[in-house]
Amino acid sequence: MKWECGEKGKTTSIAADVSRRLDVKTVSRGLASAATGTLLVLLTGCLNPGPQFNAHIPASYGENTFSRVQLTNYVPQASMLQPSPAFFTLGPGDKLELELLGDPTTKTLTSVGPDGRIYFHLLQGVDVWGLTLAETKALLEKELGQFVKDQAVVLVTLRGVESKKIWLLGRFNTPGVYNMSAPTTILEAFATAGGLMSMAGQRDSGAAMTGQEVGDLRRAFVMRKGERLPVDLDRLINKGDLSQNIYLEPDDFVYVPSSTAKEITILGAVAQPRTLPFVEGMGLIRAIAHANGTVHEAYQHHVAIVRGSLSEPRVGIVDYKEIATGKMPDVQLEAGDIVYVPYGPYRYLVRYADLILKTFVSTVAINEGTRAVRSDAGKAGIVIPIGGGGTTPVTTPVVPITR
Repeated sequence: MKWECGEKGKTTSIAADVSRRLDVKTVSRGLASAATGTLLVLLTGCLNPGPQFNAHIPASYGENTFSRVQLTNYVPQASMLQPSPAFFTLGPGDKLELELLGDPTTKTLTSVGPDGRIYFHLLQGVDVWGLTLAETKALLEKELGQFVKDQAVVLVTLRGVESKKIWLLGRFNTPGVYNMSAPTTILEAFATAGGLMSMAGQRDSGAAMTGQEVGDLRRAFVMRKGERLPVDLDRLINKGDLSQNIYLEPDDFVYVPSSTAKEITILGAVAQPRTLPFVEGMGLIRAIAHANGTVHEAYQHHVAIVRGSLSEPRVGIVDYKEIATGKMPDVQLEAGDIVYVPYGPYRYLVRYADLILKTFVSTVAINEGTRAVRSDAGKAGIVIPIGGGGTTPVTTPVVPITR
């Protein structure tokens, strides 16, 4: 028997009609009640069916086999398009010029130390980490009041910013960790890193000198405090959509992957999450085998394959258990695919896709950020941050990727 979902307002009348028909046929009260209750449960499920997973993807699947999921809000919050209203606060490395009013001999250029302290005149170290310039001035004048008879007036001038960083990594001409000395938009940050690398700039790659950009903006992302921001860099750079040109904040992480690298990423409940070089004809079984197989806790019936842009990924769900036992054919992968093995079943496709991309983005940010910090500090654009910084991992399991 096939049930058809009706309109929400008709649920009660349908159930009543079925109950009346059951009475006409003199079915016992208990059976009628049970049948009516079962029908109500079925109808409730029809009203809220939730996204349906693909049962499987045959070996000769097409693009219509994948479900498209939109995860990016194309209009970021209005507040993101304005500089942060918060006042600048001091941190390690920031440079200050200090002077007692009326005494030019006290003029001093000092830096905030790694412990957040500055040293000026008679003071033996004042902790200014996290203070605004106005708060720093008031604190210095208060502390100096212990040593001078008259009310001290301190002139405080900011001469250099070292504590605020933005991470611009990937296929930029000069990727690195840059000081953020003023409010900075994404377009300004791209200019700071020399713009996107092009084929013409890769003298040693052997690529054709076409000038074609080698950064994949469809899979680029901006990360803040462990979360991917709702920004579509492809729409901003290639289509000129300035609604995506948000202001960055300290420790924001911007990453542009390569459009020429042919790789597959395997994440989740596998023994060794990793990135693999893609070869033609690579199937799901081979990819998971390269990750040393699934772990004991893996739920193999909802293995996901994510394809396309991060803003509107296409997601296919396969029953890997059936594939591994030979009951279903293997699935052919494509370059750029993300394979995710979950720890449990999922019902809502949007939530599942969001979890996968959070894990993917966080893992990429951690690995690329670690490589940047360990790189030669003498390289253009590379600056080792003082006093921490970087990205904050999400709560989903994140394991360093091996290549």
